[in-house]
Amino acid sequence: MDWAALEAGLGTSLPSDFRSLAEAYPTLVIDDFLMVSLPTPGAEAPWASASRDDEILQDLYEMGDTGDYVPYPQPGGLISWASSNSGDTFYWKTSPADPDAWPVVVRTDNADWIEFPVGAVEFLAGVYGRTIDVPGMPRNFPSDDPKVLGLSDRID
Repeated sequence: MDWAALEAGLGTSLPSDFRSLAEAYPTLVIDDFLMVSLPTPGAEAPWASASRDDEILQDLYEMGDTGDYVPYPQPGGLISWASSNSGDTFYWKTSPADPDAWPVVVRTDNADWIEFPVGAVEFLAGVYGRTIDVPGMPRNFPSDDPKVLGLSDRID
């Protein structure tokens, strides 16, 4: 992964836990429900561009449907890093200045905004381990026998 090119295109560094996650898992889908948007080597520029110019978030902002949150690249703006197949979107709030201290913000499919004071990997581990509850997400997620599509799995 050319992190320097990706972060230059995005205009900010990314959290180190996410960088490690992306290096370990070129694909990450939890229980066929939560998909982490990981950059792939050679496609850093499109990933950065899509993250920087999030049209859906911009539209929500212009409609006044983002609460106190703003889209990146505004100071403290949101950058999307995952989504669910029921319409939940997972963001970082790019404040404070240290990306490793960015909290996770979830926009649920019910249009609720919830902030969690943890990073992406701690958030995913908490959701997977059922120590973090995201109101509005299905009660059966993760399932009793969750499947994780990752490093050795194929996507056809």
